[in-house]
Amino acid sequence: MSLKENIKIALFSIKTNLMRSLLTMLGIIIGVASVITIITVGDGGADYIVGMINEMGGSSTIQISVKMSQATASDYFTPKDIAALQTVPEIAYVSPLKQTFGTASTQSETAFAMAFGGNSSLQYILASECRYGQFFTEQEYKSASPVALIDAVSAKTMFGKENCVGESLTFSVEGRSVNVRIVGVLSLSGLFGSDTESMSSMMEQFGGGMDMASCIMMFPATFLVNFSGSQERYDTLYLTSVEDSLLTSAGETALSILQAQHNNADRDVYMVTNLAQFVDLIDSVIRIFTLFIAAVSAISLVVGGVGVMNIMLVSVTERTREIGIRKALGARTNTILMQFLTESVVICFIGGVIGLILGVVLAAIVAAVMNVPLSVKLWTIALAIGFSSGIGIFFGIYPAKRAAQLPPIEALRKD
Repeated sequence: MSLKENIKIALFSIKTNLMRSLLTMLGIIIGVASVITIITVGDGGADYIVGMINEMGGSSTIQISVKMSQATASDYFTPKDIAALQTVPEIAYVSPLKQTFGTASTQSETAFAMAFGGNSSLQYILASECRYGQFFTEQEYKSASPVALIDAVSAKTMFGKENCVGESLTFSVEGRSVNVRIVGVLSLSGLFGSDTESMSSMMEQFGGGMDMASCIMMFPATFLVNFSGSQERYDTLYLTSVEDSLLTSAGETALSILQAQHNNADRDVYMVTNLAQFVDLIDSVIRIFTLFIAAVSAISLVVGGVGVMNIMLVSVTERTREIGIRKALGARTNTILMQFLTESVVICFIGGVIGLILGVVLAAIVAAVMNVPLSVKLWTIALAIGFSSGIGIFFGIYPAKRAAQLPPIEALRKD
C-alpha cells in the first residue's frame, strides 16, 4: 500500500476510537506544549535583554573604570587622557561618565535627582536619539553650560508633559543650587541596563527612603565638575571602536595609553570591560538555562511515547484477525509494519501540532504577563513536529513489528 493509503487508514482508526486516541495524545500534547512555551518565552526574554543592552550601545562599547580600592588620586582619568584616546585611529568616540545625586525642583514639583555627566560623544556611545530637542553640544560641554537632558518619564513628573524643551528647573547639590535649561528629552532610564521601575527603586535607596518623586538627568560632565567645586577627574570612561571587529584591540590600546599617561602599568588599577562579550555571555547563559528546563520538560514526551506504544499494542491485539486476513490475501510483512508504524506517527504528529498551538498560546500569555516579546522561531516549530514524529517512530516500531510478525494461521484463529 502507498503512504497515502496508510495515512487514510490511520486517520480512520483514530476517528473510530476518538476518545482513546485523544487520551493517548495527551502526553505528547502536554510535553510539546511545555517545551514550546519554555523555549519561546526563554528566547523572547533573551532577545529582550540583549536588545536592551544593544540599544544602549552595549554591543560595541568598552568600559574602562578605576579600581577605587587600589587607586590613588593620580590614577583617575583627566581631560588629557580623553584627548589622547581621541587620537587613536581604532577609537570612534570617547566619553567620561560622572554621577552625582541631588534634588530637582520646578514650581509644582520637587524630586530626588540622579544626575549623569558626559561629553557630546556620549549620545553616539549610548546610541540613543532624543525624542524632543537635541543632545548638548561639544561647545556646551567645553563651556560647562548649565543645560541638561531629562528622562521622558521624569519630564512628565516635573513638568506634566514629555516635551519640556526650553523649560527650566532648579538643580541642587549639598546646598548649592543653579537654574538649568532643558535642551533634550530621551529615555535615560533604560540606558544603563535598568528599566524605569528598577532605576526609581535604586534612587529611593540612595535617597534614604525619602517619600518624594525621582528625576533622571544628564549634564555636560564639566558642568557637574564645576558645580561641585571638584577637580575634573573621572573614574569611568566609555569608548566605541570604528568597527566592531576592532573593539577588543581598541580597548587594549586605550588601556596601554592610560597606563602610560599615569605611569601605573605595574599596578592593577584599571578594569576593562568589553560589553559585547558581556552581552554574549548573558545570551548564552539564558539560552542554556532555557534548553535545560526544556529538556527536563521533554521527559513528559517520553511518558507520552510509552502511552502511544501501549495503545498501539492494544490496537494490534484488537485487530489480530484483520492482520491475519490481510496476510492471507497476500499482504507482505513490510506492508503490515508500515501500516501500524504510520498510525503511530500520525497519532504523535497530530498530538505535536495540537501541543504546538497550545504552547504558542501559553507562551503569548506568559510573554504578555512578563512584558517580553513573543519569539516563535522556525527551528522551534520544526523541533516540536520533528520530535513528536520521532517519538511516534521510536515507540511505534515494537507494536508494528509485533503485528507484522504474527503468523497468518494463528491470527485467523483469533476470535
